[in-house]
Amino acid sequence: MSRIILDTNAVSSFFSGSREIMTSLEEAGTIFMSVIVMGELYAGFHGGSQFKRNRDYLHAFLKKPAVKMLAVSDETAEIFGSIKHRLREAGTPIPINDVWLAAQAMETGAKLVTYDRHFLLVPGLRLWDEMESGR
Repeated sequence: MSRIILDTNAVSSFFSGSREIMTSLEEAGTIFMSVIVMGELYAGFHGGSQFKRNRDYLHAFLKKPAVKMLAVSDETAEIFGSIKHRLREAGTPIPINDVWLAAQAMETGAKLVTYDRHFLLVPGLRLWDEMESGR
């Protein structure tokens, strides 16, 4: 079974009923949810008008057996440093939270489910098939 990790925009699209994201979730054996993404989601919830509904929906999703919370580890930090350094040297920086998410994806060997094309700049990062086919 495959492992995936969800970017914030993938979670938002799933909550909005995206069939592409639903298919990826159905095919995955393990779905990683990063604490980094959780922070971005909560920030968005606070900025919206339906905080409680969104939080409750997220918590229900997190209770699914295939969903595993992913914290930042020492290994994540080491991978983060390498990615950030390589991107800086190449002159292709990406948002800092996305560097953390890429590091977690690489640490777990999971495919990153995202709509952000700047992740294509991260060498060695595995991306979901929909992103890969658009390279």
